[in-house]
Amino acid sequence: MERALDAAAASVAAAGDRLTRPRLRVLELLLLAGAPAKAYDLVATYHQDARVAKPATVYRALQFLETHGLIHRLSSLKAYVACDPERLGSPAVFLLCDCCGFCRQIPSSGMASLGAAATAAGYEIERITLEGQGLCPACRPQRPGAARDLAPQTGPEVAAGSGPTSTEPRP
Repeated sequence: MERALDAAAASVAAAGDRLTRPRLRVLELLLLAGAPAKAYDLVATYHQDARVAKPATVYRALQFLETHGLIHRLSSLKAYVACDPERLGSPAVFLLCDCCGFCRQIPSSGMASLGAAATAAGYEIERITLEGQGLCPACRPQRPGAARDLAPQTGPEVAAGSGPTSTEPRP
């Protein structure tokens, strides 16, 4: 958590902006969530006491964090996820399980050709988030004669109820 917050603060400072308390809190909540979080979930958990944050505060923070490449918006889920601190501002590819809700970020090495094609067409891409939907190894139906793949996943990933680098198989 500390490493991610430090990387975010450095990235924002390098762009000449500030990571204000509301922005920092929203980023912290996304990092703690360990899973994609909807804006109104962040509104409800913003304060550590029983108070609820103003939705505008959270939405402004989300917009700032997304613009600065610190979070990604998962359009199909209408939710947000914190970026891997090692890949701030880079294109992101997420695999989303339609069954259990597992979300895993994978390397985005194939995005260079998309950027080149967009440039050739006269477009300037500000950010790329690609979502692949399907079934994770734990939820995929077992084929006759095939062993079920419950081997631990590796790499940056986000799963409901576990940390951003969870490697435990899901039920």
